[in-house]
Amino acid sequence: MANGGMTATKKEFGETHDVLRFGVNDSVRGDLAPPHPLQATLQSEGKFWDDKKKFGAEAIYGSAFNIRRDLDAQILSRFQRPPGALPSSMLGYEAMTGSLDDFGFEDYLNMPQDSDSLRIPDMHHGMEVRLGLSKGPVCPSFN
Repeated sequence: MANGGMTATKKEFGETHDVLRFGVNDSVRGDLAPPHPLQATLQSEGKFWDDKKKFGAEAIYGSAFNIRRDLDAQILSRFQRPPGALPSSMLGYEAMTGSLDDFGFEDYLNMPQDSDSLRIPDMHHGMEVRLGLSKGPVCPSFN
């Protein structure tokens, strides 16, 4: 009985990890542990301060304020520019969450526009994929 459960677990892990699609480095360990030990601390600290801000706003303005704010965040996180040459900046969501002030290494390193093998995505194919009319990636990968 325990042996059957073990094969089911291995089968589930094997099904969720597709090496050809997601690459060799993307593994189960990558899903379980953060890439850097400090990242878990930063994420938990950010969650702690977000919860503290929500608690303070609820004490001052009432629970409807937090509900409205969560709904606005859901709406702004779904709003994106159609696929094409210009990437979606999610400016409204970043302004609402306060992440405009954060400037990480991903903001200036490894920009796709700086790559020699950049292929401009086809806007029509991207919209077909988003609407479910076509299959495949929204944007073509690099060469």
